[in-house]
Amino acid sequence: MNFDFSEDMDMLREQARRMLQQKCPTSAVRRVLEGKDTFDRKLWKEIAQVGWTGTAIPEAYGGAGLGYEGLCVLAEELGRVAAPVPFASSVYLATEAILAHGTDAQKAAWLPRLAAGEVIGAFALAEGLGNPAAAAVHARVEGGRLSGTKWPVMDGGIADFAVVVANDDAGTPALYLVDLAAAGVTRAPLETVDPTRAQARIVFEAAPAEKLAGGEAGWAPVERLLCKAAVLLAFEQVGGAAACVEMGTAYAKERIAFGRPIGSFQAIKHKLADMYTATELARSNAYYGAWALDADAPELPLAAAAASVSATEAFRFASRENIQTHGGMGFTWELDCHLYFRRAGTLAMQLGSVAYWKDRLVTCWADSSAAGAAN
Repeated sequence: MNFDFSEDMDMLREQARRMLQQKCPTSAVRRVLEGKDTFDRKLWKEIAQVGWTGTAIPEAYGGAGLGYEGLCVLAEELGRVAAPVPFASSVYLATEAILAHGTDAQKAAWLPRLAAGEVIGAFALAEGLGNPAAAAVHARVEGGRLSGTKWPVMDGGIADFAVVVANDDAGTPALYLVDLAAAGVTRAPLETVDPTRAQARIVFEAAPAEKLAGGEAGWAPVERLLCKAAVLLAFEQVGGAAACVEMGTAYAKERIAFGRPIGSFQAIKHKLADMYTATELARSNAYYGAWALDADAPELPLAAAAASVSATEAFRFASRENIQTHGGMGFTWELDCHLYFRRAGTLAMQLGSVAYWKDRLVTCWADSSAAGAAN
């Protein structure tokens, strides 16, 4: 069992890193943070042109056919630069929902456009505060019309369509495609800690909804989508944490105090070592998740929960300690530390709280142990 990436994926990583270093410096992130746009449209167009939006989409639908291994590599590099683009919502969630649960006609209609970056998708699950649960879904579809309110919806204000989790006529959770420009859809932006990952409230009032009827109904498909996205977001978090380690280390080498670099002081050494250790442990769990995702292994729920917990905690820890390493200047707007602190806080709650994923980790581990004992 090999959890490492292939040489082709290492080449993809190098190419992606070079491109993002040129196209997405922190000044580009700041332009979105300080401006009126909620994402970097130019960067999004360039990402689509090189085929990243179609990474896991089969070639038959206009994608690159690189699978989830390639998507994990790209996710880490996007996280490293805190890219202000709707990649997670459109690629990890909306695209994956159609790929896994759409009919042949729905795939043919949407996947080529998603691969080309012509449309942006969103995933609408939450209906206010709280963790994902079937009992928390109150939106309902009757006679092909969706009614209910979803918030927060990541990139819901800029998306062209949404995959919405709603109860069908029988009261069973299902996935629906909804055109966000259709009658009966109202959107409003939400104020968040990280405007570069914009959130929205979407109200549906008898809006036309098309069921994704190519897969099973119920809550299980939603949980599986969340597991897949959790692994990919974990790679974004690992990339962000690694950037914080690098940023803190570089500053500790150049900042002079009492006649010597602050990195020579034991307290700073320990701080940076703890950041690095947490990041590498998270990377290890993310690699396990990547293997489970790419192999469609039964261990995916366990691997996803482990990756989500470790990466969430590592990124939040590294982003805080990076600020502390920079001292009083670390809290200022002029330094880039807050860009990662904002992103860490946003990703920590994107698919449910860390407590939610810890509960899933314990449950999956107990089920796995029980199954092993039974055999």
